[in-house]
Amino acid sequence: MSFPLVSIVIPSYKPGYFEQCLRSAIGQTYPNIEILVSDNCPTEAIREICARYPQVIYQRSSATRASNILAALYGAKGEFVKPLFDDDILHPFCVERMVAAMHTVPDAELVFSASAVIDKDNAVVRQRRPYPQNGVMSGLDLYRTLALVANVVGEFTSIMVRRQRLWELGTRQVFALADYDFIHGLCDVAFYCRMAHGRRAYYIGEELSYFRLDMRLESNSNPATSLDYGGYLSDGLEIWRAAHIEGVISTEELLGTRARALETFQQHQQYEEMRVAYQRYVDYLATLGAAPQPA
Repeated sequence: MSFPLVSIVIPSYKPGYFEQCLRSAIGQTYPNIEILVSDNCPTEAIREICARYPQVIYQRSSATRASNILAALYGAKGEFVKPLFDDDILHPFCVERMVAAMHTVPDAELVFSASAVIDKDNAVVRQRRPYPQNGVMSGLDLYRTLALVANVVGEFTSIMVRRQRLWELGTRQVFALADYDFIHGLCDVAFYCRMAHGRRAYYIGEELSYFRLDMRLESNSNPATSLDYGGYLSDGLEIWRAAHIEGVISTEELLGTRARALETFQQHQQYEEMRVAYQRYVDYLATLGAAPQPA
């Protein structure tokens, strides 16, 4: 087996758990890795940590949130790109296992694995195994599952992708589906759909990453701190519409989302993004000769 270069890219903002995160990247068993940190922290804390590890490639970034993720992804030089968020942790075998999967399925553009949620003390609070065993799936099947069922992939920390596919799509397309850019909401789900669509994905049933859930931290799932929380909620409606436009789900399946769309709107209509997304959803149904779910 050859050892192509793997870029572990860390778009960073929060310094609290950053050194643990960085050390998990440095501690990988795979022998050919570059570690790129794209730092948007308002203080010098992350830069000072990186200075203690000469093997780290450090870049200061003015980009924020999803734009900083893009800066990190497209700064990678490796054949494979492994995102890692600044408070998450990788299992020591993570990169090794994922590269092996890429070799096993040469047309897989996205590899993801089982993972676990950890708390502030690194204790596992929930295990996440969306499938019972390793397996290959079409990008179409993954897209359908992400749109209609749930985000079975998880956060960016749980994936590896091919750099060539990133460059084929370009920065304007990796977070876009149909006519909508998900950069301020479900950018991770849109990214997985776009990377795998028309290709294949591979799931590893081994727990290879750890997502930290600490509600004191800024995250998309924390309404108290996330500037994009409204977009995170409303993008669920946008992904149904986009999936139908791209021919991934049928008209019948789209119409089957009406009750969920109305419920989501009623629960979160205080967000302007939700009001706009629901109106766009309703207008799109009207073009199909369908009405929204009655209130």
